[in-house]
Amino acid sequence: MKKTFGPIKRKKYTEKKVRQYSENKQKATHKKVLPQCLLVDGYNIVFAWDELKEIAKTNIDGARDRLLDIMCNYQGYKGNTVIVVFDAYNVKKHAETVLKYHNIYVVYTKEAETADMYIAKTTHKLANKFQVTVATSDALEQLIIMGHGALRMSASNFKEEVDNVNKAISEQINKTSRLENYVLK
Repeated sequence: MKKTFGPIKRKKYTEKKVRQYSENKQKATHKKVLPQCLLVDGYNIVFAWDELKEIAKTNIDGARDRLLDIMCNYQGYKGNTVIVVFDAYNVKKHAETVLKYHNIYVVYTKEAETADMYIAKTTHKLANKFQVTVATSDALEQLIIMGHGALRMSASNFKEEVDNVNKAISEQINKTSRLENYVLK
């Protein structure tokens, strides 16, 4: 039987070739696990969380302090580096200020610099030293930091994360206190 393009060629059985893998091939390298760093857009979170927004209506300093205390608990449980950034761009002749508040860092930006600008700059600087996560609901900021290789977390997702950490802390305290009561009896 012939086809238009000549006689039909039947394939003959052939043994499969055994592939040889050279020993000098490079093995897959695993990425180095970097320490975690969380950058928090302070006022963005204050005005996104109901509890803090309510405090801010009467006392912005109180809302800021409450956020810092929440972040101290969060850092104590998670063990990561936490940097909370507040805008000071409307304050005349204000230099950038970095403070250590208990176990976290607090940054007040310099005059004419927003928290978004500081976070973008810092994310770029820390990209090779840390696995950076940024907590903000600012959509433009999220796009910029993702370009620097950082992870993003919206204010609502961050609130859930903090609530879960607080729940875990409470459970740990209850578990420890029950154990102590049992031992003391």
